[in-house]
Amino acid sequence: MTEAASCIQPNRLRRLLRRLIDIYSPSGKEEEILAYLYAYLKRHGLPVIRQPVDECRYNLVVVPPGDDIRLALIGHLDTVVAYDFDHYGCEEQGDLIQGLGAADMKGGCAAIVEAYLSLRRKAGSHVPVALALVVGEEEDGDGAERLSRAFHLPWAIIAEPTDLRPCLSHYGYLEIQLSSRGPRLHASLANRRQNPVQSMLSLLLRISRYLEKERPEAVYNIRDLLSTRAGFVVPDWCEAWIDIHLPPRVPIGEITQYLEGIVSHAQKENPQLEATLRFTNIHTGYELPDKELVIEALHDLYGKKSLPWEPEPFCSHSDANLLWASGVKPILLGPGTLDKAHAPDESVSFHQVKAAAEVYCELVTSLAT
Repeated sequence: MTEAASCIQPNRLRRLLRRLIDIYSPSGKEEEILAYLYAYLKRHGLPVIRQPVDECRYNLVVVPPGDDIRLALIGHLDTVVAYDFDHYGCEEQGDLIQGLGAADMKGGCAAIVEAYLSLRRKAGSHVPVALALVVGEEEDGDGAERLSRAFHLPWAIIAEPTDLRPCLSHYGYLEIQLSSRGPRLHASLANRRQNPVQSMLSLLLRISRYLEKERPEAVYNIRDLLSTRAGFVVPDWCEAWIDIHLPPRVPIGEITQYLEGIVSHAQKENPQLEATLRFTNIHTGYELPDKELVIEALHDLYGKKSLPWEPEPFCSHSDANLLWASGVKPILLGPGTLDKAHAPDESVSFHQVKAAAEVYCELVTSLAT
């Protein structure tokens, strides 16, 4: 074990992770976990600042003197809504830490906080790295957006659950709102061409066929399908939301144009119904060049620690998309796996959380020398 890695305090790290999981912090309601971590960082002597995001919420940021930031360690504190409000807290089974947010991404947040505390204790305030704990990632990314506007961050490590595999590329993302409207009628007067729900189902089928046939590399999810709940009537509206994740080099512009054409064609076929498509989020993917100082340092570190160097794209949406668009070069690297994120049995290996903290600490040490 290197000197930098030996600075990690596993017991302190485990206590912090357990406490973070026990605090319920869905997007938009992160106040309690923010208050806890602000006091925690202050108690450990870090000059943490509260960066306002809205009237009640803020990011927690620690920057080196003179804002000499070579790298930022970033994590988001929010989670999705609890699957079971009676059983979202921390449970332990040996090495396995279970609970809402364990993988996405309170394990990663605990690891970057522990790494930062260890670095500051070892090197004092002369660590050219920032620590940022942000809000809102599971919704609209307002925390990351506010962070990127206020600070120049050339590089970032984002502690998303990647199973400790470095993600040097990132999928693009489309969030789509589809709607159809028509006259509200008695149910006995229904027919296919006047029913917004049937119109919506037809649209979803056309979009699905296009993606499966022409864009098999895309991952799409029909997230919500909603309509009027008014009894024995033909509903007057229907709405659906679709997530589409696309590999870095896929031409998002061509896909958006084709999807708009599908809806336009459907509208011409049935002018009695109003069909609309709105892109509520469009984020391009990216690929980082291999020959960069931070990536080469990380590659060397993995070799020294006998960790497998298996870079892969991050296939979900994350704050990295927003940060990339603002000029940051984000590497996603953290404990846990995406298949456990947002799942009823969400969990993370504590051994991997500790390993992540060691990697962060050693990487920053190598960049500072």
